[in-house]
Amino acid sequence: MANSSSRYSVLTAAHWGPMLVETDGETVFSSRGALATGMENSLQSAVRDQVHSNTRVRFPMVRKGFLASPENPQGIRGQDEFVRVSWDEALDLIHQQHKRIREAYGPASIFAGSYGWRSNGVLHKASTLLQRYMALAGGYTEHLGDYSTGAAQAIMPYVVGGSEVYQQQTSWPLVLEHSDVVVLWSANPLNTLKIAWNASDEQGLSYFSALRDSGKKLICIDPMRSETVDFFGDKMEWVAPHMGTDVALMLGIAHTLVENGWHDEAFLARCTTGYAVFASYLLGESDGIAKTAEWAAGICGVGAAKIRELAAIFHQNTTMLMAGWGMQRQQFGEQKHWMIVTLAAMLGQIGTPGGGFGLSYHFANGGNPTRRSAVLSSMQGSLPGGCDAVDKIPVARIVEALENPGGAYQHNGMNRHFPDIRFIWWAGGANFTHHQDTNRLIRAWQKPELVVISECFWTAAAKHADIVLPATTSFERNDLTMTGDYSNQHLVPMKQVVPPRYEARNDFDVFAELSERWEKGGYARFTEGKSQLQWLETFYNVARQRGASQQVELPPFAEFWQANQLIEMPENPDSERFIRFADFCRDPLAHPLKTASGKIEIFSQRIADYGYPDCPGHPMWLEPDEWQGNAEPEQLQVLSAHPAHRLHSQLNYSSLRELYAVANREPVTIHPDDAQARGIQDGDTVRLWNARGQILAGAVISEGIKPGVICIHEGAWPDLDLTADGICKNGAVNVLTKDLPSSRLGNGCAGNTALAWLEKYNGPELTLTAFEPPASS
Repeated sequence: MANSSSRYSVLTAAHWGPMLVETDGETVFSSRGALATGMENSLQSAVRDQVHSNTRVRFPMVRKGFLASPENPQGIRGQDEFVRVSWDEALDLIHQQHKRIREAYGPASIFAGSYGWRSNGVLHKASTLLQRYMALAGGYTEHLGDYSTGAAQAIMPYVVGGSEVYQQQTSWPLVLEHSDVVVLWSANPLNTLKIAWNASDEQGLSYFSALRDSGKKLICIDPMRSETVDFFGDKMEWVAPHMGTDVALMLGIAHTLVENGWHDEAFLARCTTGYAVFASYLLGESDGIAKTAEWAAGICGVGAAKIRELAAIFHQNTTMLMAGWGMQRQQFGEQKHWMIVTLAAMLGQIGTPGGGFGLSYHFANGGNPTRRSAVLSSMQGSLPGGCDAVDKIPVARIVEALENPGGAYQHNGMNRHFPDIRFIWWAGGANFTHHQDTNRLIRAWQKPELVVISECFWTAAAKHADIVLPATTSFERNDLTMTGDYSNQHLVPMKQVVPPRYEARNDFDVFAELSERWEKGGYARFTEGKSQLQWLETFYNVARQRGASQQVELPPFAEFWQANQLIEMPENPDSERFIRFADFCRDPLAHPLKTASGKIEIFSQRIADYGYPDCPGHPMWLEPDEWQGNAEPEQLQVLSAHPAHRLHSQLNYSSLRELYAVANREPVTIHPDDAQARGIQDGDTVRLWNARGQILAGAVISEGIKPGVICIHEGAWPDLDLTADGICKNGAVNVLTKDLPSSRLGNGCAGNTALAWLEKYNGPELTLTAFEPPASS
């Protein structure tokens, strides 16, 4: 054991923010946040678990049946043993099979569009480095969209001209100054603001703390009383609709606005198009059904009087509708955010200080003002003379692509065909946790001829591979990052804390070596003649140049790197007064949106012309395949929410499990009425099942969930026991969820579309094996 006097702190960062890691150069002892925020982020304490976990992939491994006969493999992915091989053996095998498949089937047969929360650094982005190698080799199939916001990314450009989900919001200082009412709609920022695509700047929770103490009217609309509602306590009202019925509730509010003359006709005429078509539907002129508060109440379970009260509150006050993303991760998810924009437009408050809507206050600290920043550049997936993606598929349709090679599908106004995927390489992601209907995924995953996984840990995806390459964690290499996806508040050195564990290698080195195998001089072509530290200096020097144009001066790279300190960027007074859509709303002709009409499109002729029955030309209530309105007796609706102590599946193996696991499994929140009807008590192991699969979970009985709904947080590692009818022992919710597209428009993830039965588990004790390495020989 190293003496404490030999320990020192290294500054680094992860998606959950900058951290100081205590080490002696070989062992990680502890970690903590590097920013003084006053809000604890449990994820920042887990670096030791990440580096020294027993579930690390230690060596290159090949599935036994594949190693024996790569072109006619035996055994089943996910059930076969693994065999340790050398790095040269593994890379030679990958090169040979890659070359064979590419020559036989072409670049479209290679899916290298692996999606996931890869490293937050600007250099060691696993999926980007993979694509760079595949571009050098001659092209590949890429992914479209993501699992988080697939539906919103598709619909919002038609409605307001941009994605909105990854764009800066009206500044928090203006919200705190001008908003009278703030509504969190399907958003749980106390959980989701812990993370960012780069590194969290950790300021959002401070703003929400100020909001809690502001005296404003605060409302949360969500089937579950989230950690955020508990954080606000009696200062926030909780309104609990039936899950998936947000559009019906919004329609009821909208109808109330119209019947009272509260809608802003002048704003609608000046800044929107298509309201008359929508109004015909809203008032029942087009279909004979007026979307009254009573009509909405019959669907969403919120009383008609409460719906009218919400309409009055929104109309009488400057109201900011802060919408989350869970509502659009459902069948017909495109309708949710389209309708929230429509509702905000009817209130006439878009483009005003503190009014309108925002789709990213709950993620990456949207609304934290953008700084005058020296922004880093980053490694690109393309390279000079390379061939980028030759085809793309919506990432949430990967299983359908494997099941139906060459099959026709519709996407965003286009008629497309799935490629014939023969080779999958997934790097920097964990698709077996974030894809729906796990058993269907496992069946489809048997179809490719080759599956390679680059991983730090023995995830379910790694266990279902042919070849597994051990990757370094972010703490075993050098990198750079920015904090704040929108604020660019800090520039952070991600200093290597300890040497790579076991035989783990950096993806940069792996793909550079494979590039040399692909062609003579490929190593130099992939690296462009730069070492990893030279790449970091290159990215930093770009930031210095950009900073100079913003009157931000950075020290030379060597001085910055030696200092082991983050650099905070200066505040920008203009950003602190930023109002989303202000220029457009002030003068729509001079500042048109990037929509077909230049205005907010409540009705889109382009979408209507597509003729999609699952995404018509204006927002509508469409009944999902699975919801409480069509549930069989005793079925419950499954809510798949973001976890508090993980980033999706990251850290599921860590000691943070002690903060949430029940009966050593993922917890399921159950309303007391639903628990009593099934004889379930707090802490019981319970079984949940439907036609797609079954899982075990630990019961948490709470009044903080709508009756008829159960909540299991997404991200638990699948742990299917084939000796017990394939039951998942760890409570992975996607065993239950339905794998279907949000609509033909977005083909987004619809993971919040599921019904399941629930009972107390009385079967034999089943030992958790999710975090154990697979059998090897």
